[in-house]
Amino acid sequence: MIWTDYCKQPSQKNVLLYNREMIRFSDLFGRFLQEEAPSIDWNKIQKLPENAVMDYSSLKSPKNEQIRSMLDKLVVIKLNGGLGTSMGCHGPKSVIPVRSDLTFLDLTVQQIEHLNKTYDAHVPLVLMNSFNTDEDTEKIIRKYKGFRVQIYTFNQSCFHASVESFLPIAKDFDVEKDIEAWYPPGHGDFYDTFRSSGLLKQFIAEGHRPDKPAEFVMEVTDKTRADVKGGTLIQFEDKLRLLEIAQVPKEHVDDFKSVKTFKFFNTNNIWAKLSGYCYYIIANHGDRIDIPAGAILENKIVSGNMRILDH
Repeated sequence: MIWTDYCKQPSQKNVLLYNREMIRFSDLFGRFLQEEAPSIDWNKIQKLPENAVMDYSSLKSPKNEQIRSMLDKLVVIKLNGGLGTSMGCHGPKSVIPVRSDLTFLDLTVQQIEHLNKTYDAHVPLVLMNSFNTDEDTEKIIRKYKGFRVQIYTFNQSCFHASVESFLPIAKDFDVEKDIEAWYPPGHGDFYDTFRSSGLLKQFIAEGHRPDKPAEFVMEVTDKTRADVKGGTLIQFEDKLRLLEIAQVPKEHVDDFKSVKTFKFFNTNNIWAKLSGYCYYIIANHGDRIDIPAGAILENKIVSGNMRILDH
C-alpha cells in the first residue's frame, strides 16, 4: 500500500511540488523505520575535550579593514516557520513585539542594516518560512523595502502528519483545505530545503563563503536550572554533537537535566559547514535545530492530541 492511496491526487499545478515533497518525505520516513529508536546510546557519550569550548573573550578581534571582507561572506538565516500561538499571539513568532514595539524581525533587520551601512557591506537576510507563516511574512517584509538589507525567503516542507499507525491524516494534497492534517517538519529540514530552493547555489556563486571555515561551531552558554530542557553539547563517537532531550533515554532524563553533568546550554546560534561551505545560521530564540540526521518522534497537537513524526 502506498500513501497516495489515501489522498486525493494533486492538481496539475501542484504535481511537481507533490513529487518533490513525497520523495523527501519517503527518505525521512525510511530512515525513521530503519532506526530502532531516537534515543542515543548513553554509554557512548564521552567527556568533552578541553578545547571543545572556547571562551568568547579569548577570541581575537578582527581589524576594521578585515571586517567588511568577512561580512561580505556572511549570510544570516532565520528560521521563521513557527507561530506565536503558544505565547497567546497570532501570526509568525518573529513579529511579536519584544522591545519598544519593535519585533524580533524588526530588530534583526535593523542589526543587519547597521552592519551594511557601517562597513559598506552586503549581508543578506534569509527567512525559512512554513506554510503557516509564508503569506503573512511576505506582507510584513514589504515595510523593509527602503532598508539596506536584501531579504530572501523560501518555504520548508509540509510533510504529512503521521500518527502512530504510520498512516497519513491528510486526505487532500491541498494544504489549505485541511491545514490541521499537515505539519511542517522540524528545523533539521533546513539543510535540504535551503539547497533545493536554489539559494545555496546562488550565494556560493556570489562569493558568500569564508576562506577557512570550521566544520561546525555552536554558540553555548553556561547551563542553569532554567535551561534544563535545552540542547547541550556532547562528545559522541569521537565527534562533537548536539544532544536534544527527545534523544535521551527515559532513564537518563534527570542526568540530562543536571547542570553538573552537562554544563553548557545551546543558544541555537550556529555556524555550520554546508555542502562544502560554511554558512552562518542564526535561529530564532527558543527554536530548536535538529543537527543529528535521525528522525525524532515527539507529541505535537494536531487535530486533538495525535503523536506525529517530527524531524
